[in-house]
Amino acid sequence: MTLVKMRFLAVCTALAAAAALTGCGGQSAGSGGGSERVTLWLMKGSASDDFIARFTADFEKQHPGIDLDVKIQEWKGIGDKVNAVLAGKGGESADVIEVGNTQVAQYVETGGLSELTLEGLREWGSKDWLKGLSDPGSINGAQYGVPWYAANRVVIYNKDLFAGAGIKTPPKSRQEWIADTQKLDKGDQQGIYLPGQNWYVLAGFIWDEGGDLAVETSGQWVGTLDDEKALAGMEFYKQLQGLGDGPKGADEETPPQSEVFARGQVAQIIAPPGQAAQIEAANPALKGKLGFFPIPGKTPEKPGAVFTGGSDLIIPEKTAQRAHAVDVITALVSEKWQTELARTMSYVPNKTTLAHVVDGNDGAAAMASGAAQGRATPKSARWAEVEAKNPVKAYMTAVLNGQDAATAAKKASDTVSRVLSSDR
Repeated sequence: MTLVKMRFLAVCTALAAAAALTGCGGQSAGSGGGSERVTLWLMKGSASDDFIARFTADFEKQHPGIDLDVKIQEWKGIGDKVNAVLAGKGGESADVIEVGNTQVAQYVETGGLSELTLEGLREWGSKDWLKGLSDPGSINGAQYGVPWYAANRVVIYNKDLFAGAGIKTPPKSRQEWIADTQKLDKGDQQGIYLPGQNWYVLAGFIWDEGGDLAVETSGQWVGTLDDEKALAGMEFYKQLQGLGDGPKGADEETPPQSEVFARGQVAQIIAPPGQAAQIEAANPALKGKLGFFPIPGKTPEKPGAVFTGGSDLIIPEKTAQRAHAVDVITALVSEKWQTELARTMSYVPNKTTLAHVVDGNDGAAAMASGAAQGRATPKSARWAEVEAKNPVKAYMTAVLNGQDAATAAKKASDTVSRVLSSDR
């Protein structure tokens, strides 16, 4: 829920674009009198009704003469709706749109996004943005997606089972993690429940080793699961997965891992901290007995790499309200509203410098610590097609079932390469 190139050229381009916009004033045709309407599309579930109401009232108070119209969108089918807005077709319009951080590349390929490099540098503190959000929104050094919020996986653990195994503090390195999990894996108790196809977790282990899922070389994307660094990440996944009874041929939703954990005989799962609420709902006896820690890294100095999910904000090139759209983003990414959103929704703020605002929330604090090492999937507009076929899942199951890792990885890498390089 990443890579920047040609930064100097991008900034120069942005400066030129800004100068051109200044010349035309950036106002809509209806700005001669009365209120101007600015439309913000947010995705269902991203922010509470109360947050939206308070933000809207504050924004309109700070910007007299502007009516902010917030429209909630469903994730299903959103790609076609956004593309229609970017193309100026379909009858709907928006001035600011929330999109998934890994979706930006496909919208850049489609065309119609406004470049926001200069505003990011000058107004929004882009040097402190979480890379897992900012890098997917940057294409060839030009920034199109502005980080809004992040969410990533942490380790949720059963405090009673840890205490019973004599573990007083959560592990901070892979070596400590394996040693603790071995102590916890005994009898009917699972040291960790890790399904065989949780490829987001595998991606983090691969990144920790210095590998990647795919890389771009001379404009061509190539799958790299068969790289020795990526293979090392898979080997660690196999070692950890073997310290529990997670199914080798299923992901974390089959069955839902929160339900398995709620039975009380699983010491750890890897999940967004929000799953704690699902666990407690399924087994109220576990309330107050759940803890959180960042996925450990190779050394104690920093947490492990994690896949960063979350949202970016984009501005369609065809908007007649670009200046006001910039004002909306300026407000949404301000410290005030980043703090409000993070505390209301238990998200990670968009900047490393704001991680402290969730210190009172154990789950969100663990997530924020891990987010500093956040990454995203390859910035190919066709990565969604890879996920649809998901050769990574099949590869993981093959290895866990005893197939030669290098052979299985080569097969998966070839599929990734073919999908990313094929013409649509």
